Amino acid sequence: MPPGPRKLPFIGNLRQLVGSLPHHRLKDLSKKYGPLMHLRFGELSTIVVSSPELAKEVMKTHDLNFAQRPFLLSTKCLSYNYTDITLAPYGKYWRQMRKICNVELLSAKRVQSFRSIREEEVLNLVKSIYSNEGGSIINLSEKIFALVYGITARVAFGRKCKYQAKFISFVIEMVKIAGAFGVITDMYPSIKVLQFISGAKLEKLHQVSDQYLNTSLMSTKRERKQKLA
Repeated sequence: MPPGPRKLPFIGNLRQLVGSLPHHRLKDLSKKYGPLMHLRFGELSTIVVSSPELAKEVMKTHDLNFAQRPFLLSTKCLSYNYTDITLAPYGKYWRQMRKICNVELLSAKRVQSFRSIREEEVLNLVKSIYSNEGGSIINLSEKIFALVYGITARVAFGRKCKYQAKFISFVIEMVKIAGAFGVITDMYPSIKVLQFISGAKLEKLHQVSDQYLNTSLMSTKRERKQKLA
């Protein structure tokens, strides 16, 4: 293994990340232990690459050797058991998914066909910010989140869902739980009770978000049938 700081029982190197932003602490540690560093978070063994030269070796020169994604409980729940293109294991299925996306969803012609939707949603965002009265504080993260959702919903369903605000809040909650309980669970995979608790929470929220998506899809189908009739 590459060099790294001393590891404590059970927690490993978690204490080295306390007291500052994680990427700042990793930068400081890399100055001492080098651009290729070994850390352990709980039971999870991790290699940290922190130089452009080594990053190129990992991400370009030997990318096939490092293409596999980790199997984590949080991503399993949120990606329908690793069946989406973002988190699917590298292999035949992922390559087929990529092909479908490139041909059917992300071709230049298809992307250009939705240009008016993107421009309209961005214009609405700019108007919303411009019309802010009294110079009050704006939560730009929420507005950008709503922008992305608005574009995606209009492209996928033809319109925005009436449950947009609730759906966005559920997505944010899922991300928080995945980042909190999910990270702890993935660091200690041998503790099955953690997997049960966090998995149940994620699955419950995931079912609720699916209900909103299914409602939007069914509404769109009904409208299309009415227009055809």
